[in-house]
Amino acid sequence: MKKILVFAVASTLMLLQFCKPGNKMAKTLEKVEIVKLTYTANVAPLMTLHCTPCHFPPKGNKKPYDTYVGVKGDIDEIITRVKLNPTDRGFMPMRHAKLSDSTINVLVQWKADGLLEK
Repeated sequence: MKKILVFAVASTLMLLQFCKPGNKMAKTLEKVEIVKLTYTANVAPLMTLHCTPCHFPPKGNKKPYDTYVGVKGDIDEIITRVKLNPTDRGFMPMRHAKLSDSTINVLVQWKADGLLEK
């Protein structure tokens, strides 16, 4: 029984080494696009959810983060402050729980993608 199993596995491995991805697979791989994050689709909803009302006029009396220009201009400071621990001076969002790593990564990735608006 052991010999049959070893033979079957060895035969399968030998046959698989000659397999190549088909033309259909190559075409599918060519169609894969890397989607970049944008302010409108990805960042604005996060800012509204986590930075309102303090950074949203007319109630907000802090730097306004209700526009693309405002967030883009302060993205380095925003990322630095949301990465702080809640006990650190300058932590944001003030008096709220720390943002999740995935939420922070949206801001980091948006910056890496070139701070696209739309």
